Amino acid sequence: MSLKARITEDMKTAMKAKDAPRLAAIRLLLAAVKQKEVDERHELDDDATVAVIEKLTKQRKDSVTQYAAANRQDLADAEKFEIAVLAAYLPEKMSQAEITAAVATAIAETGAKGPADMGRLMAVLKLRLAGKADMAEVSQRVKAAIS
Repeated sequence: MSLKARITEDMKTAMKAKDAPRLAAIRLLLAAVKQKEVDERHELDDDATVAVIEKLTKQRKDSVTQYAAANRQDLADAEKFEIAVLAAYLPEKMSQAEITAAVATAIAETGAKGPADMGRLMAVLKLRLAGKADMAEVSQRVKAAIS
């Protein structure tokens, strides 16, 4: 079953259970996926759907920090709930050791020697780790490794 089909089935389940907050979050996700499909004029595969989910999750995390800074805990809690719903559709994240090993392997393959090679190294790692690891964390590991 594709990721999009799984999300649609979860939407139906939320409707039947009358779980309004979960249903709203899933509908938001499906709307974002549909918008991306309309923009690109083709149906999204699982990898592209994961990219949409990651984008929405990042937006929600940014909103949580903004709401917390404005002392709007009610809105921050709503965003955190949406993050939890979205996280259920993301693939399992890599461990710290796996990320470190992937960075070391990429450095060995590309022959990166210093900060000037970071862009090339990150391009290789992004292809391998997209959806599996937080790319900001990967970037920090790369900086530490090639410094």
